[in-house]
Amino acid sequence: MASDEPTAKKPKLSEKEEKESTECPDETAAAKLSPNSLFGMGNPLLDICAVVDKDFLDKYALKPNDQILADDSHKALFEELAKKFNVEYHAGGATQNSIKIAQWMIQEPHNVGTFFGCIGKDKFGQILKQKAEEAHIDAHYYEQDEEPTGTCAACITGDNRSLVAHLAAANCYKKEKHLDLEENWMLVEKAKVYYIAGFFLTVSLESILKVAKHASENNKLFCLNLSAPFICQFFKDNLMQVMPYVDLLFGNETEASAFAKEQDFETKDIKEIAKKTQALPKVNKKRQRIVVFTQGNDDTVLASGDKTETFPVEKVDPKDIVDTNGAGDAFVGGFLSELVQEKSLDLCVRAGHYAGHVIIKQSGCTFPEKPDYK
Repeated sequence: MASDEPTAKKPKLSEKEEKESTECPDETAAAKLSPNSLFGMGNPLLDICAVVDKDFLDKYALKPNDQILADDSHKALFEELAKKFNVEYHAGGATQNSIKIAQWMIQEPHNVGTFFGCIGKDKFGQILKQKAEEAHIDAHYYEQDEEPTGTCAACITGDNRSLVAHLAAANCYKKEKHLDLEENWMLVEKAKVYYIAGFFLTVSLESILKVAKHASENNKLFCLNLSAPFICQFFKDNLMQVMPYVDLLFGNETEASAFAKEQDFETKDIKEIAKKTQALPKVNKKRQRIVVFTQGNDDTVLASGDKTETFPVEKVDPKDIVDTNGAGDAFVGGFLSELVQEKSLDLCVRAGHYAGHVIIKQSGCTFPEKPDYK
């Protein structure tokens, strides 16, 4: 991105944290990071990736390039995939992906990111725990034996990926069984930035509200993602219960348009939607809401304070694009990696664009050992 981009303000942390940090005149200087500074909560899924053949797709009536939720006809798919093909496992799910990418961008110290979610007491749950550990995120899962660990099968044929998600245990998170436990809540209190994808609104609204209220009462940053048009449409009431606590809202242009329609904003202009979203009622008056909408290859829109800025996305040669599925999660992860270090918003966007570019050149939400981000 061009060096003459407008410089956005640094999002302020609490007064106590400001006193504890030593301000440096160089705006790129990072705040000192400690473990558990960034907190995420969501639907953990074990991504199971494999190159398959057309017969396998046909057997389960899968399209070569699609994203679906598993139904009864897909029950045997996951085990068969693991037995029949050479599979790779990755810790997945939208929020966990973003926390994982933020940690990858940060590198040191490890365990800057904490993650809560529900898994099963099974083989896939054990693999998920191992993969989260390898990604250096501090995952504390609520483990139960009623439902198996959530999985997402990525069936690869050529350049296509057919994704089949089975939420299973991810749907079973219980506030009183996990979030409310003293040792877990202590980890929530250690964080200064919180991020939850909108998908979790379908699972545990009460858990989101408890975390959001804590952030608001302690003047910490609470971030939410619209995640999908159906969240804006069918879980509108849940979304709008959380919105007053949202300090930073993420979304893409499709989600922004769906949100605007449901809120009767009477505009299709993404910049206008960002401004109107920013102006929605907010509990913590000490900080104005920040709204960030990505638009694929088009400019990213950021509404902050009394201005709306656009940030160009560096073009990627189409032949270098392997898989765009994780681009949104990656953008958020890159953004959060700088936000938690108290960097300015334009640097957060820049890091988000970088992470997105890296991920679309890889298969699945995976990345090289280290970023070459400067």
